[in-house]
Amino acid sequence: MPVSTASFSYASAALAFVFLCLPLLTRWRGRPHTRLFAVACAAMVPWSATMIGLAYDAVPAMAAELAELLRDAAWTAVLLAMLGQLRPAGGARRRSSMLVFAVGLYLLLLAVTLAEAALPAGLRFQVTVIGRVGAAVLGMLLVEQLYRNTGTQGRWAIKFACLGLGGIFVYDFYMYSDMLLFRELNRDLWAARGIVNALTVPLLALSLLRSASWTGHFAVSRRMLFHSAALIGSAFYLLAMSSAAYYLRFVGGSWGSLMQLVFLFGASMLLVGVLFSGSFRAWLKVFISKHFYRYNYDYREEWLSFTRTLSHPGPGLGERTIQALAALVESPGGTLWIRRGERCEPVAYWHTAPVTDVEPADSPFCRFIEEKQWVVDLGDPVTGEPVLLPAWLRGFPRAWLVVPLMLHGRLLGFTVLQRPRSAVALNWEVLDLLKVAGTQAASYVAQQEADNALMLARQFDSFNRLSTFVVHDLKNLVAQLSLLTANAEKHRDNPEFQRDMQDTVSYSVQKMKLMLQKLSRTATPEHARPLAVDQLLTGAVALKAAFEPKPVLQVNQPGLRVLADAERLERVLGHLIQNAIEATPRDGRVWVRVDGTPDTVTIEIGDTGQGMSDEFMRERLFKPFDSTKSAGMGIGAFESREYIHELGGRLEVRSAPQQGTTFTVTLPLYRADAIGAAA
Repeated sequence: MPVSTASFSYASAALAFVFLCLPLLTRWRGRPHTRLFAVACAAMVPWSATMIGLAYDAVPAMAAELAELLRDAAWTAVLLAMLGQLRPAGGARRRSSMLVFAVGLYLLLLAVTLAEAALPAGLRFQVTVIGRVGAAVLGMLLVEQLYRNTGTQGRWAIKFACLGLGGIFVYDFYMYSDMLLFRELNRDLWAARGIVNALTVPLLALSLLRSASWTGHFAVSRRMLFHSAALIGSAFYLLAMSSAAYYLRFVGGSWGSLMQLVFLFGASMLLVGVLFSGSFRAWLKVFISKHFYRYNYDYREEWLSFTRTLSHPGPGLGERTIQALAALVESPGGTLWIRRGERCEPVAYWHTAPVTDVEPADSPFCRFIEEKQWVVDLGDPVTGEPVLLPAWLRGFPRAWLVVPLMLHGRLLGFTVLQRPRSAVALNWEVLDLLKVAGTQAASYVAQQEADNALMLARQFDSFNRLSTFVVHDLKNLVAQLSLLTANAEKHRDNPEFQRDMQDTVSYSVQKMKLMLQKLSRTATPEHARPLAVDQLLTGAVALKAAFEPKPVLQVNQPGLRVLADAERLERVLGHLIQNAIEATPRDGRVWVRVDGTPDTVTIEIGDTGQGMSDEFMRERLFKPFDSTKSAGMGIGAFESREYIHELGGRLEVRSAPQQGTTFTVTLPLYRADAIGAAA
């Protein structure tokens, strides 16, 4: 393109911005940001003049670069002001932190421009062009954030300014990217640049006419700032690595190209590793919240994410509860305890090892967090009062916070969170947010517990309906047997009647056995009385003597007694023995061992059978109406655990696939002297 065309292009840009600058200095002086707009428009005049002089080789290259640097910095300042980052009310520390990216970039470009004489020509070209591309990318990011974070009403007034300023930076990005790709400046693109900039003046003027509707309060979301910071940081990193790679190629001689490729590959892999690092992301989020915003959290975004995590359909609410609470403080994992009866049991874990420790609901620790409703910092408690921490909690790996789940003023459970990847200051804002989030999570957990209880009640209701049908069948069988009894005296010598009678009785017996297998509870009331455990187990084992493998009873301490209903306790222990026999091959081994302590009786029922997995024991073993047997109803193990808990004992199980299973029943020891003293 001829030189005269380039001169006309840049002269039109200078003239257009002069005409825009005049009303800014006169009639529009009271409008928002008019001073910065006037400075930026004024900066376009020397920039255009230097570009015209550069076309005739009448201006040094350094002067043109300084003029362009001033022009880009002025428009960047306009965008930052429109985003609200230059308001005096923002605070000096927060204001300087918000400008660090833009200031750092332009200081780098200024240093390269002033020191260009000391740099090799190739390195100077590469650094300068990449810097110009970075300035254009920064401008486009600011324009995008300005438009995205402006309300619907404000966009009507701001959209033409975004189009005009965006057009300036987009054209610069295209021109310098082309220059970086082909290693030379496209003269046509450079010459048309002045007219392109002049065409943005009407857009800016129209937006300034509507500037009375500018709110001046633009909220940049944390998510956008996080991605923008990561992108700008990556751009700085790639710029530095590209310069270092070029230097290696310049000084490396015959090995220069190889060194450059290896260095760039290693630098790229390092960048990808850092960007995918959870610790880096956590640190960047904390840094942005701490230095760029008055509050630590974008509450709208946090609450939407928190609610979305908890309300996700499907199982695993416990894990999602931990995940939602941990996300608020960048914690990498934790464990959830839920109050069930008189103790808090671990029910879910997320990125931590499974635990089995339970905490009594009336322990000093549980009473403390229920009364105070405080989030307990295990490293440095903020309570100001001594907190009796359980022994298991002191040994919990990387334990940091205990977040109570409160529902209607009552402790529903608590979550233990691990220490975060990046240090988080526990101020009033963080603690209050965790308390409110714990209450919200408690409502979801309580709803699930209520749903499970309702489902269990409905299943038992179905079971009771089944009992009605069984009673009906029993009545039919009784009627048949009654008929046989009535006719037996009359047809006692009839061989054919005797054969029919034998078939009917055999059928009735088999039918009743099948019904008894389906029903595990009797209608007779329970009568708790002192029972000799060794005698009870002797009878239970004798009933299984015809089975293979034959169970072996070992009584290490005879004479131990417990207070229980004989029939029901025998049925519970017999069920555990029967399961052990059925799970063990004929050449295996089944044993029953009785031992005791001064306060308890321990019954161990073990086998060398097929065993069970951890998942099965955790999720299905004690779940009612869930059975792996074709004719089973899945209430035997559930009833056994429930009755043992009713007696004040506990049922524990140890098992591994193909290594056998051991059930350990621990019951309170009955002592007549202790009962008399208590009475």
